[in-house]
Amino acid sequence: MKNKRSYEINELRKEESWRLFRIMGEFVEGFDLLPRFSPAATVFGSARVKPGEPSYQQAQDLGALLVSKGYAVYTGGGPGIMEAANRGAKEAGGVSIGLNIELPHEQVPNPYTTHSVSFRYFFIRKVMLVKYSAAFFLFPGGFGTLDELFETLTLVQTHKIRPLPLVLIGREFWSGMLKWMDAGPLGQGYLSPEDMKLLYLTDDIEEAVALLEGHQTNGEHSPP
Repeated sequence: MKNKRSYEINELRKEESWRLFRIMGEFVEGFDLLPRFSPAATVFGSARVKPGEPSYQQAQDLGALLVSKGYAVYTGGGPGIMEAANRGAKEAGGVSIGLNIELPHEQVPNPYTTHSVSFRYFFIRKVMLVKYSAAFFLFPGGFGTLDELFETLTLVQTHKIRPLPLVLIGREFWSGMLKWMDAGPLGQGYLSPEDMKLLYLTDDIEEAVALLEGHQTNGEHSPP
């Protein structure tokens, strides 16, 4: 007998009208919690990074630095980079929010959040991670991190959200992608030079947070 799996989007075909209530409920829960904590910044990155690895420590330091500057920290609520950023924020005495996603493997809520919400649907969690954030910090990661990067970039490029800093942390990891973008999408006319200016690249978390502060000081950020 074949092992039956549940695929959330495909399952929407069944009893669609009733599923809308669950979708609305998840939106309401997020909308009720997140506006209480402002300003805030979102940290993305791999769930597979382990404590003791350089990027884990760097994300933990970033979480603590953001709190020291008066920001709440949002992550996807899982292990790896998400855990590290939440840990840094919580141990620094700040607001550490995990927006967890229900997955069959890998995504287990980390213990370093002061507030958490669990979502069944990725698209709802993405809205929450973006809507109330003043900046996005992206550490190395896989499909999920790349999806979060390009979806957020698209929202900024198409003016669906206000211009916000998108900071890529880790030159060695991200440089190859940026070179490909220069030679491919940009070089072949699928992007404009202005689009590439939406991204910042650094290895220095203090520089990364300074980009956020400079953005707000220049009056480019306003509350949602």
